[in-house]
Amino acid sequence: MTYEDKFFSKLRDVFIGAKVEGQGGFINLMRIKSKYYSRIEEKLKKDIEEALNKYPSFREELFDKLYSFFSTYFTESGSIYFNFTPFHKNVYERVYTDDRDVILFWKTHMLYYVKTDRIFRSMPVEFDGKKFYFDASTIENKRANEKRDLIYELKGIKEDGTVELSVFYSEKGRSSDTDSILREIEKKGPKVTKEGLKITEEDLERAFRVFERQSEVDFFINKNAEEFLQEQFKLWAYQYFWDGAKEWSADRVNQLQILKDIAFKIIDFVSQFENELVKIWNKPKFVKESNYVITLDRIASKKGGLGLIEKILNHEGMVEQVDEWKELSIVGDDFNKDDIITSGQLSEKYKFLPIDTKYFKDLALEILGLFDNLDEELDGWLIKSENYQAFNNVLPKCKEKIQTIYIDPPFNKEQEADYLYNVKYKNFTWASMLENRLRLARDLLNDRGSIFVRCDYNGNWIVRPLMNEVFGEENFRNEIIIGRKRQSIGTSNKFEVENEYILFYSSTPNYLFKESYIRKHEEDLKWTGFLKQEERNPPERIFLGKKLYPPKGQHFSLIQEKVDKLLKEHYLRLRCKICSSVYYFDESDSRDQFSRKISLDDPRYKVKGGSVYGVRQIDRCLKCSGDDWKVEYMPFEFKKLGNNWLDVSSYSNTQGFKTENSEILLKRVIECTSNEGDLVMDFFLGSGTTTAVAHKLKRKWIGVEMGEHFWSVVLPRMKKVLAYDKSGVSKEKDVKEKYNEKTAGGFFKYHTVEQYEDTLDNIEFKENEQALKLFKDEYLLKYFLEFETRESPYFLNLEYLKSPFNYKLKVNLTEVGEPQEMVVDIPETFNYFFGLKVKKFKTRNNNRTKYLFILGEKEGKDVAIVWREYDEKWKEDDFNKDKEFINKELNGDWKPNIVYVNGQSVLTSKEYEVRYIEPEFNRLMEF
Repeated sequence: MTYEDKFFSKLRDVFIGAKVEGQGGFINLMRIKSKYYSRIEEKLKKDIEEALNKYPSFREELFDKLYSFFSTYFTESGSIYFNFTPFHKNVYERVYTDDRDVILFWKTHMLYYVKTDRIFRSMPVEFDGKKFYFDASTIENKRANEKRDLIYELKGIKEDGTVELSVFYSEKGRSSDTDSILREIEKKGPKVTKEGLKITEEDLERAFRVFERQSEVDFFINKNAEEFLQEQFKLWAYQYFWDGAKEWSADRVNQLQILKDIAFKIIDFVSQFENELVKIWNKPKFVKESNYVITLDRIASKKGGLGLIEKILNHEGMVEQVDEWKELSIVGDDFNKDDIITSGQLSEKYKFLPIDTKYFKDLALEILGLFDNLDEELDGWLIKSENYQAFNNVLPKCKEKIQTIYIDPPFNKEQEADYLYNVKYKNFTWASMLENRLRLARDLLNDRGSIFVRCDYNGNWIVRPLMNEVFGEENFRNEIIIGRKRQSIGTSNKFEVENEYILFYSSTPNYLFKESYIRKHEEDLKWTGFLKQEERNPPERIFLGKKLYPPKGQHFSLIQEKVDKLLKEHYLRLRCKICSSVYYFDESDSRDQFSRKISLDDPRYKVKGGSVYGVRQIDRCLKCSGDDWKVEYMPFEFKKLGNNWLDVSSYSNTQGFKTENSEILLKRVIECTSNEGDLVMDFFLGSGTTTAVAHKLKRKWIGVEMGEHFWSVVLPRMKKVLAYDKSGVSKEKDVKEKYNEKTAGGFFKYHTVEQYEDTLDNIEFKENEQALKLFKDEYLLKYFLEFETRESPYFLNLEYLKSPFNYKLKVNLTEVGEPQEMVVDIPETFNYFFGLKVKKFKTRNNNRTKYLFILGEKEGKDVAIVWREYDEKWKEDDFNKDKEFINKELNGDWKPNIVYVNGQSVLTSKEYEVRYIEPEFNRLMEF
C-alpha cells in the first residue's frame, strides 16, 4: 500500500470507520461524518493535485508526512484521539518552560473530560467485507459499586454470514475465550469464509474495540480542536523539518508550505466535528423530572395545609408512601395512617413524616401552591446528574451564592470509582476532570466563600497547583491532615501511609472563617502551677477574697481581671497545703461541700484526699483551719483547632458505602466557614454526608451525584434526616440544641438532569440540499451541522411548545439498552436556565385549557411565567379569551413587572411588559 493509500485509508477510518448501524448519538455523528466524507475527499484530492502540479516529486513525501502526523490522532472507530505524547520527549520543555510540571498542565488545559455513564447498545459492525452483530440486550444492569469487564460469546451466524455475538458482564474475573469463538466460527460458518473472508483473531479484537468505543469514545473533547491540532502540527514540523536545518531552497520552502496548507485544511474540517461536540457538551441540559420531599409539619403550618394532608392520606399513592416509610424504618409495622391526624390536629409523633410528591403527582402543584416564597422555604436540592451538566443547569440560579463547597472526588489510583465513572483515573485524566468542574465551582462561590477538596498522596501534588491556578495561590488557606480509612496488613518496604488531606481555599482574601475549638482528652486535663519566673508589679492577686503573693523571683501569670474570670469558670482554684482540701468559686457562698452541688465526673473536680468546697470568699481552711495556700490552674478543656484533624475519624460506615465521609469531619468544615442559613454544596456527593450534616446544622444545601446509589443511598438518607436521624453528629451536644426530635423536619427538591449521551441521542441530523449547494466548494461543515439540526427538539419553536406539559425527549434510563422517550419538565428547565428565584406556583383551568403560572424574581424585578396548552384550531376569539383570563389571574395579588408566555398570544397590558418564552429559551440554551 502506498503512502497515499495509507493516508486516505486512515482518513476514511476517521470519518467512516467501521460501518455501524442502530441508534444513539455516537452513531448519529458517525453517519453525518460518513455522509460528507466523499465530498470532502473529492475536494481534498483536487486541491492536492493542483498544489503538486509544480512539484510532482513531492507527492510521496507529502503523503508520508500527512500519514505520519494524522495517524497519531485518528482511530479506527472513527473518533479523533488527541495524543498527548509528543514526538520528542523534550518538546514541551523546549517550547514552553524548563519546569517539567508544565507537561501535566499542557496535557489538560485544553480538554473537557466528558465521560459519564457507560452506555451499551446492540449494534452491527462491518469492515473489510466482514459483518458482526453485537447483542447487548443480554447485559444486565450493574449495581452501583460493581466494576466488571465485558465478555463475548458466539451466538450464531446469520444467512448472510454475519457473526452474532452476545455481550455479558464478566463474573468472577472471567474473560472472553477468543480461541473458542474462532473455532466455532470456522466450524459453523462456511458462509463467512466462502468468499475467502476468514475471520481472524485480529478481526475479532477489532470488532470488540469498535463495539466498546460506542461507550468509551470521547472521554475528552478538545476545547479548541483547531488551535490544538495546528499547534501540534507546528511542534511536529519543527521536530521533523526545521530542527538543525541551516538553510532551505525556495522550492523546499514551497513544498513545506503545501504540506502545511493541506494539513490545515484537514484540521479545519475535522475540528468542526469536535467543535460541535463542545457545543453539545456545554449546552445547558433539560430537567428530566422534578419531585419534592416535605414533612407534614411544613404542610400543616400553611393555610389549608391540614385539609391538604387529609387529601394526601386518602390518596391512592399513600400505600406506596407508607411502604417506603416502613422500609426506611421511619415507622413500624404497626403504623396506622389514621393516627396522623387526631382530634383535628397533626400528631406530634408523626409530624416529621416525609411526603415524596412522586407518589402524589396530581397533588404536587397544590402542595407547592401553599408557599408564597418557595425557593426561600426549601432547605435543599438534590440533583442526579454528572456534575458538569448539573453545573450548567444550576449556574444561572446559584451563581455567587454558595458559601461552602466540600468535595471528595474519586482518587487517581488507576482503579474504578465507587460509582459509574468508567475510567481508570490517572494524573492527566484526573486533572482534566477536576479542572473543568473546579472552574465552574469558582463561579458559584460568593466572595466570602470557601472550598475544601479531599485527596490523598497520589493527588495532592496535582490538586495544589490546580487549585492555585483556578482560585489563586493567594487564596490557599490550609492543607488539613486527616486519617486514612484503613492500613494494609502485613509488612512492606516503606512506611505505612496513615494520612489523607483536605486542601482549603477561599474565593477571596475577605472570606468567612470562624475559629473552632475542640475538647481535650481527659488525660491532658491536669492542674498545674500558676507561676512564672521574674518579679512583676503589682505582685499580689486576689483569690476568693484572699490576697496572695508569689514567691520571691516569680509572678502570677495573669492579670486580676483574667483571674476573676477563670475563678468563676472553675479553671482556677485554691488548695490547702496542709489537708489538700480544694476551694472553687460559688456564687451562693453556701460553704457546703461543693461535691453536693456539682457532678464529680468532670475531671476539673476530681481530688485525691481532702474535701471539695464552693465559696465566694475564704479566710482559713474550713477543714483544718490552715492558712497556707497553693494556687492551681487548669488549662481550658477546649483547645484551638489547627490543621491536624487526626483526633476524629474521617470515614464512617453507616450507609454501606466504601468511601463514606464521617459526619464529624463535615461538621468542622461547615461550621468554620458558614453560618446558619448559608448554602453548602457537594458535587461529588457520594453517600450524602455533606447534605445530611448541613441540614442538621441548619444550613441550606445542594448535593450532586450521578451514580445509581443516588436512589438507594442518598435520597433515602436525606428522607431519614428530615424524619430525625439520631446518628452521627446528632449526638453532639451543640447539634442537639438545633436538631432534635422536636426540631427536625424539612423540605427539599430532587430532580434528574439530561446527560451528554441523552443530548447526542436527541440531535437529529437531516441532509439539507440547499446547504450542500451553497457550500459545495468549501470545507464548511459547521454550516451543514447548523442547518441539519435546526429541526431538532433543541430549537424550541412554536410547534414544540404548544403542549409544554407533554414535551418528550429520548433519554437513557439505564446503562444498557436503547434510550426511551419520556416527558421532560419544560417549566422547571426554563426556571433554571432563566435563573428565576421561584416564589409561587399556581395551576388553573379555563375552558379545559391547563395553565401554569409561576411567579418569581429576576434581577430585582417580579416576573411571571405563563405556560398553557393551546390548539392550532384556536381562532381570534380564543386568543382574546386567553388574554382576558391571563390578565385576570395576574391582576390580583400578583403584580409582575414582566410576563413571559409560551407560544402564540395576543397578550397585552399597561401593567407589565409582555415577552415570549421561546426566543429567550433558545438564547439561554446557547445552541
